[in-house]
Amino acid sequence: MKPVALAAVAVSAAAAGAAFFLYQQRAERAVPPPPLATQAPVARLAETIPEFQLADREGEMRSLAHWDGTARIINFWATWCAPCRREIPLLKQLERDYGPEGFQVIGIAVDFRDKVLAYADEMKIDYPILIGEQEALDAAAAFGVDVIGFPFTIFTDRRGRIVAAHMGELTEAEASLILASVRKVDADQLTPPQARAEIEAGLSALQHESADPD
Repeated sequence: MKPVALAAVAVSAAAAGAAFFLYQQRAERAVPPPPLATQAPVARLAETIPEFQLADREGEMRSLAHWDGTARIINFWATWCAPCRREIPLLKQLERDYGPEGFQVIGIAVDFRDKVLAYADEMKIDYPILIGEQEALDAAAAFGVDVIGFPFTIFTDRRGRIVAAHMGELTEAEASLILASVRKVDADQLTPPQARAEIEAGLSALQHESADPD
């Protein structure tokens, strides 16, 4: 797969120390420090969804190809990540609002299985979840993200082409903007590179509005 330049990246991201966190947790199962905010890097993404398999909530191995034919919203998260936890109600809402028109939210938890299952039950997460530790980190890296921070979300069209990636916690306005461009890709009104340019301009405008509400 040829990499393509990422155009749609939010300016804030959660901590990128997931590998160290998992190592530390295996050693002592300690409560992790809160994620640190950091500047989101410019990344180079794969053109299409990479091949990998992770266990679902029932323990069955699945690849993202299981949801072929849908425009996928692939969210990487962890139970210890505060922005990830805050984002879950929005992801549930996106599943309800956009699912009927062919969008599919998929959570990929980079965390311990028992913690993920307990938290998913507590939050009543109703979209599919795939779970892993190092193998989930490897899956994140396979998308071509330069520095992995949580949460981050990949948006694809129905053909499995990667349209955009968003580092950091999504807002409803950002999600609506990105999904509107994905719709245009699915309708052959835009190519993925054109959609990324449109998303970048739209996110920039949103950031300007939030910084200067007057």
